[in-house]
Amino acid sequence: MHTLSPFHLAIPVDNLSRCRTFYRDILGLEEGRSSDHWVDFNFFGHQLVIHLDDTLKEAPTNSVDGKQVPIPHFGVVLDMNSFHELANTLKEKEVNFMIEPYVRFSGLVGEQATMFFKDPSGNALEFKAFADASQLFAS
Repeated sequence: MHTLSPFHLAIPVDNLSRCRTFYRDILGLEEGRSSDHWVDFNFFGHQLVIHLDDTLKEAPTNSVDGKQVPIPHFGVVLDMNSFHELANTLKEKEVNFMIEPYVRFSGLVGEQATMFFKDPSGNALEFKAFADASQLFAS
């Protein structure tokens, strides 16, 4: 077993100012270095960089549990209390969910809460939490 290392993810955005506000003020992320073309954020201990790109197009989806899950997407696994706090915060800030917070695999191995929403440039985010965190990779 190894310890988790922070990942680095760079994503395109079509409006740097609007997305900077979203990640900083809606998600509450700490901003790091920046230029007029990119901004670093502390994404729950990981490095997320938004890069200006005005050629973005709509991403495809895949059917999961009868819901249209966007691909690609990214996010983080939270503990259950943090998941519910974030979900409530997003609702209070009137974030439009692609998939409202719900529980998958209730009572089964891998039981998890999940939610999907997009940033202002259409990048899809998924946040989830497991009833038993040790089942993250359980089959």
